[in-house]
Amino acid sequence: MGESRGGRSGPPTLRDVAERAEVSAMTASRVLRDDPRVLPATRDRVRAAAAELGYRPNEVARSLRRGRGTGLVGLVVTNLANPFYSRLALGVDSVVAGHGLKTVIGNTAQDLDRERELVDDLVARRVDGIIAVPAGAEQRHLAAAAAGGVPVVLASRPPEGFTADCVLVDDFGGARAAVRRLLARGHRRIGFLGSPPAVHTGTQRLRGYAAALREAGVEADDDLVRLGQTEPAEATRAAAELLALDAAPTALFCSNNRNTIGAFRAIREHTATIALAGFDDFELADVLGLPLTLVAYDSDELGRAAGRLLVDRLGSGQEGQDAPARRTVVPTSLVEYGS
Repeated sequence: MGESRGGRSGPPTLRDVAERAEVSAMTASRVLRDDPRVLPATRDRVRAAAAELGYRPNEVARSLRRGRGTGLVGLVVTNLANPFYSRLALGVDSVVAGHGLKTVIGNTAQDLDRERELVDDLVARRVDGIIAVPAGAEQRHLAAAAAGGVPVVLASRPPEGFTADCVLVDDFGGARAAVRRLLARGHRRIGFLGSPPAVHTGTQRLRGYAAALREAGVEADDDLVRLGQTEPAEATRAAAELLALDAAPTALFCSNNRNTIGAFRAIREHTATIALAGFDDFELADVLGLPLTLVAYDSDELGRAAGRLLVDRLGSGQEGQDAPARRTVVPTSLVEYGS
């Protein structure tokens, strides 16, 4: 039996926690949803009150009362072979699990038809919400899910044709900073290895590359750009093509870790010294044995931020569902390996 509170018995409620902490029910809800906007002192007071009362939020029960009732969150990603997505998934799960929700992961392999099937299946299974990394700009299936009452949060890529919460990386700024670093070291012919043109992150990183060249007064050369590589073997071939040019680049910038790994393999077989920079830090980057500049960011935080946005929508009722869409941008920094 729960503690008697003003003549009431039974499990403590959110309102009981709010009264004990002397805050509003909305503030108590935000603390228990890990909203970072709450002041630390208020957060500590609410958590202490919840612990004293033995309060346990039950998001699954709340979902059942809303008429959905699976306690599941769908996570749709494009390439589980890429460590970025495993870190993203861990970040999402670390937040939603604290609210009684379980994560179901689907891999699209960058295939739009597969993505549509996965989203339709998740909606049919009545998931409480969906976090998705879209394969491209065609997102009508995600828009339909959102219009049907399933909260949708996009990670790494923005919504197209509809409004939704999203979490992005500073793709443009990070790429520009890395290419500026190469330019500052005297490189003027810098090759670019990137994702398929439809991928938002790749296009933004290509923009950052071009902006850095333009700001330095270096004319862009389309012959130094290779797009469409999704796996290291493809990137190795593309980098080898660039290094075989008569006017070969002296440095390469890669738009993601798969391209960086592939480029490293091509450089290792090359006789000239080639500088390498890329987007995404990755395990063992520090032992490759060559100078390497990487754009780093917290991919776990990308997932956590997406999870917080979704849980916030789930916990705020119809009024929250109608609130304006929010956008969070995860900052980047440069890390250096080698000499």
